[in-house]
Amino acid sequence: MKTRHGIAAVLIAASILGIMGTNGLSAQDKGKAQSQQKIFIPKQVKTVLQEGLLTRQGRQDIPFTFERYLYLPARENLHNIIFFKAKNADLGFAPAAGAPAAPAAPDQTQAASAPQLEAKFNAFLWFSTLAEDGMLQTIKEVYIPAVIQTPAEGYDPEKVESYSFGYPLPAGHYLLAMALTSQDLSKIGTGYYEFTAPAPSAPGGPLDTTPIFFVQSYEQMQAPEMRAEIHKNCFTYSILKLEPKAANVFNVGENLDIFFVIFGLKPNDQQKYNVLITYEVKKGEETAIKYEDQPYDSPLVSQPLPLKQTVILKSDKGESQEQRDLSAGLYTLDIKITDKVTGSTAEKKVDFEVKSSTPQP
Repeated sequence: MKTRHGIAAVLIAASILGIMGTNGLSAQDKGKAQSQQKIFIPKQVKTVLQEGLLTRQGRQDIPFTFERYLYLPARENLHNIIFFKAKNADLGFAPAAGAPAAPAAPDQTQAASAPQLEAKFNAFLWFSTLAEDGMLQTIKEVYIPAVIQTPAEGYDPEKVESYSFGYPLPAGHYLLAMALTSQDLSKIGTGYYEFTAPAPSAPGGPLDTTPIFFVQSYEQMQAPEMRAEIHKNCFTYSILKLEPKAANVFNVGENLDIFFVIFGLKPNDQQKYNVLITYEVKKGEETAIKYEDQPYDSPLVSQPLPLKQTVILKSDKGESQEQRDLSAGLYTLDIKITDKVTGSTAEKKVDFEVKSSTPQP
């Protein structure tokens, strides 16, 4: 895992908050991407999607369920990230025929040439705005040809895995009708998901944030993706590939690594941001960890927080301090945000769990 400063450097270098367009593209690339995405959903797939539209009942040829929704800023739009779960066996993994081995370092040759399984399927996304009276208006139809690979060793056909895709949309209330199909369209699985992309606060308005999540790992890509893709266990944002922590569950000894963007901040006369954030881990009403206040000069926050407690030890020789790992249990991360330019404040709370890494007798 790279440090917060590593992530921040990548994002600042890409000027992510200033040049974000479609799926993290520049404004020039945005028009190209939109022209390439004029692909309509095949009639037989759309007919199946329409059959369950009113009841929101999906067909189970390829079963899947929606898992979570995130969003991040993207110039005129929000970059909407939707996660879904599907069982390996239902996606049709089979030995990858003739897949070229990726270049590997000398000590990674064996791993790189290990047999791979591959699933090829189609994803069709039908985005509609959803009015208060229930009326739907189609705004986007998107086709994603998906190719997912996984090592053959340790493959479990019954395991349910997490997948995601991202797509830029303006603020609004939406219904996504989604289909996963076999390549020949003989199997069609469908599902329906309502979500709201909120309108971000203007500079100087009320402070708010994007959904706060914990980062499991990340890597830098050479360039932003030019079109929507299906990813396993992660999502892309500009030139970053981010894997969120599953279910906010940590082992004893792990760190929190939070990621979010603040809306409503106002720059000062020198066009600089001045943000102060207080982090506190609580167990119920009691404070478990109080961190030193952290200053930021950007709306984007990527911050590692070690789960270490300072324990006071008393003995005949007096008192001493010792750093210990936070014990197993249920906790809440309390985040207090202050815009030092305007004096505006906001508070966010994120629940998480710490589990013992060794089974208890």
